[in-house]
Amino acid sequence: MDAIITADQLASAAAGDGPPTLLDIRWQHGRPSGRPEYEAGHLPGAVYVDLDTELAGAPGETGRHPLPDIAAFGAAMRRAGVSRDREVVVYDGGLGWAAARAWWLLRWTGHPAVRVLDGGLAAWTRGGGSLTKEIPPVAEGDFVPEPGARPILLDADGAAALARRGLLLDARAGERYRGEVEPIDRVAGHIPGAVSAPTSENAAEDGRFHPAAVLSRRFAELGATADTEVGVYCGSGVSAAQQVLALAVAGIPAALYIGSWSEWTADEKRPVATGPQPG
Repeated sequence: MDAIITADQLASAAAGDGPPTLLDIRWQHGRPSGRPEYEAGHLPGAVYVDLDTELAGAPGETGRHPLPDIAAFGAAMRRAGVSRDREVVVYDGGLGWAAARAWWLLRWTGHPAVRVLDGGLAAWTRGGGSLTKEIPPVAEGDFVPEPGARPILLDADGAAALARRGLLLDARAGERYRGEVEPIDRVAGHIPGAVSAPTSENAAEDGRFHPAAVLSRRFAELGATADTEVGVYCGSGVSAAQQVLALAVAGIPAALYIGSWSEWTADEKRPVATGPQPG
């Protein structure tokens, strides 16, 4: 199954027999919950899921958005109506970061059919799709998460090892990678051996992903080939999920270091590189 779905494809699927479960994952770093935006207008039938409380654990030494408690995550997904035998489509406000986080978690915990709405809410409305303020009734789902499926999860040691033997991509902005600024985390710079690959280069101005062939060329230029083992990190494992999704669109499997830079820098003993080169 494709990792993304267009607005037109979603409209057709939603109107057919057995429509997908829709999850609204609107979120932005440093801002309150996206629920008010959801309540002001969302795709018909969509259920709001909060990234900070339902798709992540409490911040701490394992990062700003560590893995959620798996049992709590499963309960949240069932409350949202997620069932194993029904496709799930997730969307956000357009960047694709939050939706990709939900996509990654559901795929990693074994859901067989999850796609991200390409371009998010903006793509839906631009294509003539309607919004509603109606909060839909939700039938309890039956999804039970079983961690360990693909895509792969990395810890700090795994990310460091992958940077040496394969390709570890840093999905943050270039100036954060180079160590010129660090607006959020304790230390500026990057994991030694990691290659800069900002998520902003994965999508067009309208928020939709570049075509698979374009993404394939981009990642090939960064060193990703059919034989390369690839991993991705960011600040806290959210925007990196969008990069893993972009790699999936390009046909390249990739692992996610979910603790990312916020976990890496929590331990003062871990090395830090700066400058434009992997180091």
